[in-house]
Amino acid sequence: MTQTQATRYPIVLVPGLLGFVNLVIYPYWYGIVPGLRRGGATVIPVMVSAMNATEIRGEQLLGRIEEILRQTGAEKVNLIGHSQGALTIRYAAARRPDLVASVTSVAGPNHGSELADFIESRFPRHTARGRLLNAALLLVGWTMHLLDTGYRGTRLPTDLDAAHHSLTTSGVAAFNQKYPQGLPTTWGGQGAELVNGVRYYSWSGTLQQGRTNRGFNLFDGTNITCRIFARTFTKERGQSDGMVGRFSSHLGTVIRDDYPLDHFDIVNQSLGMVGKGANPVGLFLEHAERLKAAGL
Repeated sequence: MTQTQATRYPIVLVPGLLGFVNLVIYPYWYGIVPGLRRGGATVIPVMVSAMNATEIRGEQLLGRIEEILRQTGAEKVNLIGHSQGALTIRYAAARRPDLVASVTSVAGPNHGSELADFIESRFPRHTARGRLLNAALLLVGWTMHLLDTGYRGTRLPTDLDAAHHSLTTSGVAAFNQKYPQGLPTTWGGQGAELVNGVRYYSWSGTLQQGRTNRGFNLFDGTNITCRIFARTFTKERGQSDGMVGRFSSHLGTVIRDDYPLDHFDIVNQSLGMVGKGANPVGLFLEHAERLKAAGL
């Protein structure tokens, strides 16, 4: 075993909306956890509420961080969050910077999601279509909870309305007023890398004709879904991964914001079926090396 990815502090992986640890035998972070562990990293995928407000998820994460520190003897953790998981780890780092060495946002809606705005306007929760959509999402969440073999704790609370509002432009704007650490001061810019002793990073992808719709993505239903969702974007039309806009994802040092990866490919979901030439696992391995080089 090499020690290329042997970071000083454990790497904690936090999923997004409707996230999980393992669905029966299928992991959320497909191929990423074993890849990092082969490089010597201590990696811990955690579970927070699959559907709830960012602040609620963040408080749950703080509890898990404290458990991990007790179990490992480490002083801090490196947090990596996907999608809403990015907001969740931002909350934890803002509240307890003494426990966090770094925050890395992977396709995080750090300025909100235009898809969430579209759903809010077209599927109001008090309408028939809104209630139908909510019922379907709750059913999916309930089914995934039953199938999640990677989490054995108590049943985590669900609040779909709070989860959805947490992802809208207005919801994230309110969140950012309270927890601005690492945010760019200009649209499309980079934020401060070091805030309160915590290093902030981000990366994300975009849908790209001839690249993200090629290779194994020809057989990947989630890629088709992202291409449909991308049509709801106006401000960042043609510059999204299907769920999050390119510039909306910026936080801290932006490693890159236009990898040819959709919102699911960027964490190697759908059995690693990604566009031709894409290597999402490699991004995590490179980042672990980056964290190690920074003494984290």
